[in-house]
Amino acid sequence: MTAIREPVLKPVAIGDLRPTQMTVGIREVKEKRKELRGRASKKIGKFLGGHMIPVVLGPGKRHYVIDHHHLARALHEEGLEQILVTVVADLSMLELDEFWIFADHRSWVHPYDDKGRRRDFSEIPKSIDKLADDPFRSLAGELRRAGGFAKDTTPFSEFLWADFFRRRIKIKTVENDFSRSLKQAMTLAKSQDARYLPGWCGPSVDASS
Repeated sequence: MTAIREPVLKPVAIGDLRPTQMTVGIREVKEKRKELRGRASKKIGKFLGGHMIPVVLGPGKRHYVIDHHHLARALHEEGLEQILVTVVADLSMLELDEFWIFADHRSWVHPYDDKGRRRDFSEIPKSIDKLADDPFRSLAGELRRAGGFAKDTTPFSEFLWADFFRRRIKIKTVENDFSRSLKQAMTLAKSQDARYLPGWCGPSVDASS
């Protein structure tokens, strides 16, 4: 592997970016689109300069996204054709199966579908616009913004929370009554059952009790 000591910035077509996960929260993508539309056109460049997409070069010199899939999808749906990326590692010398195994061990890939089931690496979509919707990922993202848990550096931490809620909240509730599901998620997030999850900030304990 060739380590990249300094960020390598270059514009890449969003349509050419390769995902390293199978799903996004479409509700969250829509919120990011609203945010983008709310920014003055002259400020968009500054915003994108501070939100560059981190990628790993894989076989065929393809750019594999290892974070900010939701932003990439939102930008794509807003009609942006190119975005700056930061190349964090060059694995282009590897065969495809070697690449996925290495990426898996580095926690750079999350091959789980919208039911929370692990799938083969070959089933990961080949483009950002093919990522499936996982409503529980949207729920986890909204809960974090509401203070239900803290932002954490653990890779794919919000997917871990999504899977936690998937087992405890009905999918129909999330799809048909998001506000209600968010309240349920907040209660669950503060429970001891969630204490193993990254960013857990459960109920405060009175030191005098």
